[in-house]
Amino acid sequence: MPDETWPDDLRPDELTFDELTDLASRALGGGVVAANDEFFAERENLLTPDPAVYSPHTFGLKGQVYDGWETRRRRKGSHDTAYIRLGAPGVVRGVVVDTAFFTGNYPPSASVEGCRIGGYPSVKRLKNADWFPLVERAALKGDTANSFAVAGDGVVTHVRLRIFPDGGVARLRVHGVAVPDPALLPGVFDLAGAEVGGRVTDWSDRFYGSPRQLLLPGLAANMGGGWETRRRRDDGNDWVEIALGQPGVPEIVELDTSHFKGNAPGWASVTASDGTVLLPRVRLQPDTRHRFRVAADRAVEAVRLDIYPDGGMARFRLHGAPTAKALKKLKASWS
Repeated sequence: MPDETWPDDLRPDELTFDELTDLASRALGGGVVAANDEFFAERENLLTPDPAVYSPHTFGLKGQVYDGWETRRRRKGSHDTAYIRLGAPGVVRGVVVDTAFFTGNYPPSASVEGCRIGGYPSVKRLKNADWFPLVERAALKGDTANSFAVAGDGVVTHVRLRIFPDGGVARLRVHGVAVPDPALLPGVFDLAGAEVGGRVTDWSDRFYGSPRQLLLPGLAANMGGGWETRRRRDDGNDWVEIALGQPGVPEIVELDTSHFKGNAPGWASVTASDGTVLLPRVRLQPDTRHRFRVAADRAVEAVRLDIYPDGGMARFRLHGAPTAKALKKLKASWS
């Protein structure tokens, strides 16, 4: 990663798509609404945040147990289908169809389509939706994270995965930038949250845990659900830079060290990308959700969280009100 200086550009456009938020992840509330078949392995496995696992010679009543979605051998028809509700609607930048551990039983090809449909549609309504291609039918390899870049700027709420003709897929990742429905936003919310488009753009270290987990909704289940750096042996400190999902005026910053007991940072500070100090260096306690009032008189687009000297943090929140310009842009995206 770059050296420990504040960059001239937060470089979100230089991130590869698989470093963007997985909009379909169960960690964001994504769900598999329906699938025409799941005889060998349940459809819900597709969206599990953790990588697939495999235990050889582990047999159930329907054969080898797989951590993924697996359909029976098709004798009629052309494909099997799964309908997925994204945990956060947004613009899709890339899709990963991961066939991990499926070797003699993976689909030879697959396609992924998207649609935008409000509310909580029934399966029948989803089947009749106006679907558009995200990934045209493409060849897959077995036991491989098959990656496909996606172009376009339309907001997607649901995706449809088709596998030809049948087989097993371990995970489906739908990477992109969340674009929340402005009609459903409260007046004050977490401006940095992954659900509203917040994304990590740079970091000093992520040895034990990804900094992207800082922006996930809900509470971390354990230390593995947060960001943790290795132990520093120099005079520096660790940091992470975050592009807010929605620019706005921050009011409260939350620094959550839950589960980090012997390895929480000693101190932390938060600085806006224009150099404004939102939270001066403050002492932290282990295993604690800290909340601090922020003295801000202007809108912020990006922030840097510094921890001293190193350690782990479960969640970062920056509650505030979005700007009128940000809301207008959101409304245009959904119009």
